[in-house]
Amino acid sequence: MPNIVLTLFFSLCMSQIARAGDVEDAKNMMEQGGYSAAFELLYPMAQTGNADAEELIGSMYALGLGVERDDIRAFEWYLRASMRGHAGAQSGIGWYYEVGRGLTGVDLVRGYAWYTISAIGGDPDAAISQEEIVKKMTPAQIEQSQKLVKDYRAHLFPFE
Repeated sequence: MPNIVLTLFFSLCMSQIARAGDVEDAKNMMEQGGYSAAFELLYPMAQTGNADAEELIGSMYALGLGVERDDIRAFEWYLRASMRGHAGAQSGIGWYYEVGRGLTGVDLVRGYAWYTISAIGGDPDAAISQEEIVKKMTPAQIEQSQKLVKDYRAHLFPFE
């Protein structure tokens, strides 16, 4: 029985390593302009919950790289990756809320909350975004945003 557990663990580790390599391969393809091929490589990984792949697909839809630009789909892919703790995607969600593109309108409270979560997660650009969005907010909006951060924080950073 221990051998089966060890074999399953080894297989899982190897598949994670392969997935990481596939994401890097897709990034390299994108850097060389091979967006369609990168999308084909990323999509199955994203469908199985790889946050890096989800974030890259979100970026592709946001910018129209290899796919038709679609802000609604970009937001949804960023949201999937964000809920898995991907700091870059969290910053992307903050931006969408800040500018309201693809949404029903601007939502500074949610934008600031997602930038804050992104900064907690380690995105170095999120602090700059926080500084800019807070200039547009009232004290009441900032307070409401901080409540949202508190609500999300326990979910996204359970071991902190």
